[in-house]
Amino acid sequence: MESRINIKPSFAKKWFVIYTRPRWEKKVDRLLQEQGFESFCPVRHVENQWADRKKIVSLPLFTGYVFVKIDEREGYKIRYTLGVLNFINYMGKPAVVRDSEIEKLKHIIDTYNDVDVVSLTGVSKGDRVRISNGLFHNQEGEVIQIQGKHVLMSFDHLDCALVTRVPISNLTLTVNTQQHYV
Repeated sequence: MESRINIKPSFAKKWFVIYTRPRWEKKVDRLLQEQGFESFCPVRHVENQWADRKKIVSLPLFTGYVFVKIDEREGYKIRYTLGVLNFINYMGKPAVVRDSEIEKLKHIIDTYNDVDVVSLTGVSKGDRVRISNGLFHNQEGEVIQIQGKHVLMSFDHLDCALVTRVPISNLTLTVNTQQHYV
């Protein structure tokens, strides 16, 4: 006699990452919570300056992303929520984030006021960059070292090597404009 082992899929709730419409992160977070889902949209508080006033505003830490804790059967309800575009996939399946990572992220948001996400994919040591904002606006130089969300760079066109620390958000990569003639 043959015995069968029934393996039922686990419907434990897991954290997934969803991709939202531009500037809809906080709205999607609110809409999901109104539907009874546990969701998390980490925000950072920044001071915005307008011509007539200053105001503290809450901006999403991850532009375009919200975390939601659901079981796999509830995925269709999430997709039909206004502002949700889709789940972020990894290797063909919705990406799962460990509970411990979400807890770490919540702890960091609660503990530190000056949290920001900076992409380092476009800047590396030796790159030629132009400063787009700040004291050395429009100055070009070379990245010497990356330190967190700042870079050490040198300006070699000044007859001396001036080294300064610049936020990565104030840099734009420059294309080598030298033309080579044959």
